Amino acid sequence: MPYITTNDEVRIFYKDWGTGQPVVFSHGWPLTADVWDNQLRLVAEHGFRGLAHDRRGGGRSDQPWNGNDMDTYADDLAALLDTLDLRDVVLVGHSTGGGEVTRYIGRHGTSRVDKVVLASAVPPHMAASMPIEVFDEIREGVAGDRSQYYRELALPFYGFNRPDAQVSQGAIDAFWMWSMQVGVKSAFECVRAFSETDFTEDLPRIDVPTLVAHGDDDQIVPFEASAPKTARLIPDATLQVYPGAPHGIRGDYEQAFNADLLTFIAK
Repeated sequence: MPYITTNDEVRIFYKDWGTGQPVVFSHGWPLTADVWDNQLRLVAEHGFRGLAHDRRGGGRSDQPWNGNDMDTYADDLAALLDTLDLRDVVLVGHSTGGGEVTRYIGRHGTSRVDKVVLASAVPPHMAASMPIEVFDEIREGVAGDRSQYYRELALPFYGFNRPDAQVSQGAIDAFWMWSMQVGVKSAFECVRAFSETDFTEDLPRIDVPTLVAHGDDDQIVPFEASAPKTARLIPDATLQVYPGAPHGIRGDYEQAFNADLLTFIAK
């Protein structure tokens, strides 16, 4: 399997499909690169090179004791782009991955970046818009019976707890499987990384065209806490709102997002 090695000797697994302009996907918490498989296939079939990595602490990447913070996640992304010498990159980040992409640009600039997509992303600063008790409850779930917790978390994640929702047991099972591949320490500490990191100063440094995509029924990263604020802070941002869409990208939301993604990256 393909790996790159970071400056602190952590091996990061990545997928690399297709050829052409690189589109690099960063996944949300507490998942792995596999959540992006549909989009990797999509861009590869349309003449792009799709890449996605497992964040340190989960999936097929190493699970070091240290480094479960947004600065290190951003530096790991930089190591991937630098090691593979990727240029004119489209960076796509969902949820925590959106924070990773934003902090990457805050720390490393846009010399390798052509466009950015932030989907249901955690910036600008979740803890400033939501009670800290929300995140304490997440930590309690991870530190306790995390297997059951992840099964239950999949419901609001995909909006399966809404009336008339078409519940997919397969999606719940996949969410659970990906989540259980993440080490408990890294999953626990990542909650602080995605909730308490303030991206307010990073966002204005995104000086490339940016698509801010968000469902207005997101129960994990509420729309009003994120997307409108983020779009106002990025100089060249387009805000795309998906009515009734949840946090997780699937179903009708996924089809609409995929179409918008292809249109945006092909410009």
